[in-house]
Amino acid sequence: MKIHDLAEIHPMTAEQLPEYANVIRRSFATVAKDFGFTRENCPGHTSFITDEKLKDKIKDGYYPFGLYLGSEIIGFVSLVHINNGVYEMNEVSVLPEWRHYGYGKMMLEFCKEKVRELNGVKIIIGIIEDNTTVKNWYAANGFVHIGKKNFAGLPFTVGLMEWEA
Repeated sequence: MKIHDLAEIHPMTAEQLPEYANVIRRSFATVAKDFGFTRENCPGHTSFITDEKLKDKIKDGYYPFGLYLGSEIIGFVSLVHINNGVYEMNEVSVLPEWRHYGYGKMMLEFCKEKVRELNGVKIIIGIIEDNTTVKNWYAANGFVHIGKKNFAGLPFTVGLMEWEA
């Protein structure tokens, strides 16, 4: 048995928001460091997301999931129903000390299956366009690069990718 076999993904509740918010911020802090993002030059980056901003996401069509190893949350991902069976996947997070064990792929496959269960047709994601490691990882897992977009307040271009069920 591998440690990977002991991990489980569970739906999370609004009451657990402080717990998963911490995982999101800690996970994305490494990205902020790698790209030189600070609260001053990139306040909208996920590593600086506030509990209040996360709380605003909680509504119908929001599906938060925690990745647990025993009772410890080590990862997080959310799906948001956009419309017509299209889901946006956000905050794909694995704590740095638990990376490279296959947990990201485990959460990705879980989300694909969840979208199928919900009769969804597509998952869309936004990534840092210049993060070729992440872009290549998603491509290796069935996502197709469909374009890029610039957003006010972000010092990077967002790469758009999708996976079709």
